[in-house]
Amino acid sequence: MKRYLSLISFNRAIEILNSSFRDPQRTETIPVTKSSGRVIARPVFAAYSVPGENLSAMDGYAVMSRSTVGAKDQSPVIIKDFVQVNTGNIVPPGYDAVVMVEDTWDSRDGILIRKPAMQWQHIRSAGEDVKEGQLVLPAGYRVRPFDIGALVTYGITHLEVLTVNIGLIPTGSEIIPLGHRPGPGQVVESNTVMAQVYLESAGAQCTRYPIVPDDPELIAKSLKKAVSENDLVLVSAGSSAGTRDHTADVISTLGELLFHGVAVKPGKPVILGRISNKPVLGLPGYPLAAQTVIREMAGRLIQDWKLTPPPVYSVPISLAHGLVSDIGFDEFIPVSIGQVDGRYWGFPHSRGSGVQMASVRANGFVHIAPSVEGLEAGQIVDATLTTDPASTNRTILISGRYDPAIESLAEIIRENGMVLHAAKSGNAGGMIALNRHSCHGALVSLPDFSFLPHCRGITGLIPRSGLIFIHLASISQGIVSREGVSLNELSRVRFINRQKGSTTRMIFDALLEVRGVAPETIDGYRYEVTSQEALLDAVTSGMADAGICSSGAAKASGLCFVPVINEQYELAVRTESCSDPMVRTLMEAVQSLQFRAFLERAGGYDTSRTGTINAISEDLAVTEIFDTGCQD
Repeated sequence: MKRYLSLISFNRAIEILNSSFRDPQRTETIPVTKSSGRVIARPVFAAYSVPGENLSAMDGYAVMSRSTVGAKDQSPVIIKDFVQVNTGNIVPPGYDAVVMVEDTWDSRDGILIRKPAMQWQHIRSAGEDVKEGQLVLPAGYRVRPFDIGALVTYGITHLEVLTVNIGLIPTGSEIIPLGHRPGPGQVVESNTVMAQVYLESAGAQCTRYPIVPDDPELIAKSLKKAVSENDLVLVSAGSSAGTRDHTADVISTLGELLFHGVAVKPGKPVILGRISNKPVLGLPGYPLAAQTVIREMAGRLIQDWKLTPPPVYSVPISLAHGLVSDIGFDEFIPVSIGQVDGRYWGFPHSRGSGVQMASVRANGFVHIAPSVEGLEAGQIVDATLTTDPASTNRTILISGRYDPAIESLAEIIRENGMVLHAAKSGNAGGMIALNRHSCHGALVSLPDFSFLPHCRGITGLIPRSGLIFIHLASISQGIVSREGVSLNELSRVRFINRQKGSTTRMIFDALLEVRGVAPETIDGYRYEVTSQEALLDAVTSGMADAGICSSGAAKASGLCFVPVINEQYELAVRTESCSDPMVRTLMEAVQSLQFRAFLERAGGYDTSRTGTINAISEDLAVTEIFDTGCQD
């Protein structure tokens, strides 16, 4: 059985990476109009002076300053030798001042002035902006969009900029090119695609080679070619310890293996080798792990070679919930960041290496150092943004029970110039976040308590005052399957359950008790998953025959659904926050015709009360209210 040759620290891996390879010092010449974000290789000098001649800075008259000496209100001076000029006109030789037209009076013999003109008054002298041969930008400067206007003005049409040639080799018998729909057991190759986009944004020139099957000889052939044509090579997948992971062995055969395995999550299987004195990085196959290696290793290496990856920004955030981490490992965790009541909060996402949507939904990440055992809820940590800083002030954070209907809310809110980030934390997690003031709203689902009295514990964290509830929809919970399995048929199929403590699990257990069904009669009752998505994936793939979920989620997955109970899906907000523009935008999105129309198109939702504002009484009754204190 293969094992990692070693597991070195993340910091040691970076030291080896940056100290083992020389800067290729490669440059290319590009049109100045294509240079934004690129790093200049050599100093840039002005091709000519700007302005090239003395220019008038005002509408008026070019005069000789000595002819204006002695002009006063009581004793004005008549100027006979002058030239009328407009702003930007060349001031003729011999004239060294411009008098504004409003400071002159017409005279039969010329123009009359009542104060003297200073030498070079209202004149832009030749070379005032820049002189021919003057340094405009130094080597190593990263060109900004507005720099390009100045460069063009100074006669610069092309720039020599730094670059690096990078080869990207995708491997794996199961991967297919982008643009194709994957069949069973197949996956679209994305790691080298995102590597190309990221590295080219720093100024690298990337070549993506054809997909190579899991064959050592074919991988070696592609790697030899890539090394001969590039300064750095990234090989995607094949870096783990499975029987089809050949990257480490191929690198060892063609050159030297510097390390295989780093104490970093995600990204532990990363490989660094040297072939013909050039670095070869082996990326893990899982997208989030590959993303970490591309950003934290390939990005740092080309930065050491003086290229500049996209700028990053750091912001202190409070964690919405605690995180456990492994001592000795550097961990990079995607988070959704927004501002609530003047404080930045971050909701961590799933750390599974294969959960690519975690990075899509996140707008930043937190780096946990290897000496830290975990982080507590509310603890302030530095987060690195993966978007512009201003967007965090336009981010609406909601937490709680997730449903596909939230995606339509996000679209409506985006049309209003804001961004919605939803943390999947369940009823309890949503209410904890709302009570902690770490989110703008909490999504909660309330089952039919008259039918399932045993589920009243679901509302244990919901205060009976200080909150209002905006009704999203009535949603059916039921049995999801590929063949229309009902609750009474669960004993004959393979079931997959939600984790203990989740709202769905509480509802299911209460249903079994009401129906008199013993849990031990259900094959798979003890097999738990922690998300609705994982449950749906298991049923879709055939790992299980049935589970329990919402009607909207079942329909979105194309599965059969048999309803068993209705839930009231509510957005809870603090009454005191109703005047907050973010909360107002959220409430108005729920009450919009667009949202109702989406739910009706999707099917499986009862929208008869969508948008109504409610309160929950002591006996858990939901009552529609009108005087909410939320009016402007």
